Amino acid sequence: MSTTIPLNLHQCQCQLCQQGETHPEQGFHQQINLFMSRLDEQQRRWDAALEAKRRGHGGMKLISQITGLDVNTIRRGRQELGENLQNRPIGRVRVPGGGRKAVEKKPRITRKTSEGGN
Repeated sequence: MSTTIPLNLHQCQCQLCQQGETHPEQGFHQQINLFMSRLDEQQRRWDAALEAKRRGHGGMKLISQITGLDVNTIRRGRQELGENLQNRPIGRVRVPGGGRKAVEKKPRITRKTSEGGN
């Protein structure tokens, strides 16, 4: 089994991983980040919230260090799970109207159109 880590994978920032020596949790931290790299934004939030809850006291801070997600993002995931995902859309990542507004396309002005001619 290869232990090569994809280059774009988040590197754990927990205290144990930053010491530079291998430790039993290091492989698990890499697997968490590999798994999360395949999820969309809301799924990452929910998975981080569940993992933080499983870890107990200090879990949100630790999972934040492992995954690079902000503590407030994990807290939001916990809140959404606590509400049984009732306000979350099914089959889409963002609620309708979420995200950036569409940019208005401006007509392109060329020399021909500005001269009003042929």
